[in-house]
Amino acid sequence: MTKLISTTVLFFIGCAVFAQTATKSFTVKHTTKNIQLDGILDDAAWTFAESAGEFQQYFPADNVPAKYQTDIRMLTDDTTLYVGLTVYTPGTNYVIPSLERDFRAGGNDNISLVFDTFNDGTNAFLFGVNPYGVRREVLISGGGQDVESGFTTSWDVKWKAETKIYEDYYTAEIAIPLTSLKFSEGETKWRFQSYRFDMQSNERSNWYVIPQNQSVINLAFMGDMYFEKPLGKSRTPIALIPYINAISDKDFTTDEGNNKLKVGGDAKIAIGNAMNLDVTINPDFSNVEVDDIITNLTRFEVSLPERRQFFIDNNDLFGSFGSIRHSNPFFSRRIGIATDRLGNSVQNDILGGLRLSGKLNKNLRLGFLNIQTSKNEEQEIASNNNMMFALQHKVFSRSNIGMFLINRQAFGNETYTTAKEEYNRVMGIDYYLASSDNVWSGKFYTHKSFQPGDTQGNISAGALLSRNTRYLNTFIDLAYINEDFQSDLGFIPRTDIVKAVSAVERLFWPKKGNINNHGLEVFGIVNWRPTLDYQLADYDVRGRYNFVLKDFTEFGAEYSSSYVYLFEPFDPTGTEGAIELPGNEEYRFGTATLGYKSNVAKVFAFEGETSIGNFFNGERFSIGGEATLRLQPKVRISLNVNYDKITLPDPYPSADLWLVSPKFGFTFSKSVFWSTLFQYSNQRNNLGINSRLQWRFAPLSDLFIVYNDNYSVNIFEPKYRSINLKLTYWLNI
Repeated sequence: MTKLISTTVLFFIGCAVFAQTATKSFTVKHTTKNIQLDGILDDAAWTFAESAGEFQQYFPADNVPAKYQTDIRMLTDDTTLYVGLTVYTPGTNYVIPSLERDFRAGGNDNISLVFDTFNDGTNAFLFGVNPYGVRREVLISGGGQDVESGFTTSWDVKWKAETKIYEDYYTAEIAIPLTSLKFSEGETKWRFQSYRFDMQSNERSNWYVIPQNQSVINLAFMGDMYFEKPLGKSRTPIALIPYINAISDKDFTTDEGNNKLKVGGDAKIAIGNAMNLDVTINPDFSNVEVDDIITNLTRFEVSLPERRQFFIDNNDLFGSFGSIRHSNPFFSRRIGIATDRLGNSVQNDILGGLRLSGKLNKNLRLGFLNIQTSKNEEQEIASNNNMMFALQHKVFSRSNIGMFLINRQAFGNETYTTAKEEYNRVMGIDYYLASSDNVWSGKFYTHKSFQPGDTQGNISAGALLSRNTRYLNTFIDLAYINEDFQSDLGFIPRTDIVKAVSAVERLFWPKKGNINNHGLEVFGIVNWRPTLDYQLADYDVRGRYNFVLKDFTEFGAEYSSSYVYLFEPFDPTGTEGAIELPGNEEYRFGTATLGYKSNVAKVFAFEGETSIGNFFNGERFSIGGEATLRLQPKVRISLNVNYDKITLPDPYPSADLWLVSPKFGFTFSKSVFWSTLFQYSNQRNNLGINSRLQWRFAPLSDLFIVYNDNYSVNIFEPKYRSINLKLTYWLNI
């Protein structure tokens, strides 16, 4: 295994020399003239601004100029970057599902601007706007390789945008304070990309050409914007974000109620042009959106995305080590969660902490995090210090080498703190490969953990290599996780495994007809148990054929063949008190699946999936999907339903598992939003209601009213109820 990983990393390094030369560029002129931000490009300064040039179509084709063009012009003065946009369209029947900030681009008319301010192809800032002037800002990390983990919409920063709609185009004026960005003093060039969605013509286009087999956010595909006048030193003001939160709650299981007032806040301090220091005292995350509930039929934990603002900025410096699926040593959602005396996961208050992150120089990034959690004697939870230190150095064109140290240390001499709970430490090194043209990407990593009385072995290692081309995509992912490897602040769903994952996909691109592309993918995953003489633990082999139409409709079919060796008894239905399937036995089963996704730009959109087949020693039928009704731009109603019928032979449990999640979103204006989410799951015996009213009365300053209610559904009765009134205000010093 070690030789295989070593050979793979040498191949990674060799692949990193592939290069692509950017040829598209424009100049950002410097101006001293006043620009009135009203969305109308009639200021004299725009007359002298240089056009960035034409857009190229990305969808449905990627080898022709865009049918509906976009003109981008930029100017700077000593404090602000100004962007003027003229976006040509077939008409004014725009698709705008909501007026709420931080929308996702799919299913919306919009345009996005991407700035790689350090020219490293690894991290970038995205600013987007739609025809109604609704804004979004995003942090792109990891080279834009992963749309989920490397695309953070919960990042917030101050900037302005205004739009004006005309008969066959709309214009926009954008003002981004240079203090809202990070860059090197004296910089004369940034890498730049822009992409837009035109839902009326079903066209997607880019300023810099991107092959359709690559993601539109991938930072390998960018041109250059040159500044007529070098950028000076940018002093970002100190930002203070205090909050006050009035809370009233009641736990019906203990018949205890509380009324309390919490105060605290954050501070953001810029260190030079490239570093951030974030400080938090007594943070409160009651206004954060609730997680989507899922039906879990596996034996393993499922990871959920980080939504708390304090942990967002430069999060890739901390959370991108290892594999987010197999062995991620730092998973920020662990902070603020503890195990009580009964072994349950409960919320644990954070007393305070700090994060220092950013660029030390052109190629070197630093991340340091230190968070202190509180003690809870009643639940027998000790106070813990949670620390991580990380360095990342760029090599070749877009690759990097990273190293880290994690320390979780218990404080105090509590009698309930066992020796094993005193500390946990993890250190490691990662090499991340990303070729200039993104044909090759991958990762090699080796991590080691240290626990009290246990310093031998404790290794997690892996190697990933993928090749992405227009007609053929393939990857291989290898991982080894020692049975004693432990990261208290990480996401490690399984230990004592050797894992091999591989896939091959063949794509076809018809020149005529309604089909944009179709293709066959074969995917396989196998796990072995090293401590049991590499006994086969499980495997899953899938074959899938998928079609993508030119109107964004998708459909496909899949068949999977699975094998599971249960080492321990297990009940996949999660039925309380049920007889579990016996351990030390093997199970083989197959499943056929059909899926469909309609054009999300339609007023009523739908996606669904159904599957049928064997399941362990029984059978399973599943059907689920989401329907969305858009009454733009004020109302968006969605309904997510999943049903799993599991039939196992007596005396094992059978179950009808329902997950029903209706959501209602109302945007009264671009500053007042109200959303209500219901989540019913009989597997979790819970009906949850979360209703959140938000008023953004000033830039990055909000008033929230959040109502939560939870009921048992098997015996319908209340479990927990709360209402919060929270005020936050952003002050610049």
